[in-house]
Amino acid sequence: GQKFDYRTGFCLEAQHFPDSPNHPHFPMTILMPDQIYRQDTIFKFTVVS
Repeated sequence: GQKFDYRTGFCLEAQHFPDSPNHPHFPMTILMPDQIYRQDTIFKFTVVS
């Protein structure tokens, strides 16, 4: 429900849990040499006129 003025911008930065190495209950963010990394991020937008 936010109106954006002319030339207003915003940024979406997909990332893992911030500060996760310092929180044992967060998912691990270290990728070991034998592991495969795969991540999907899907954004869906609508426009209200």
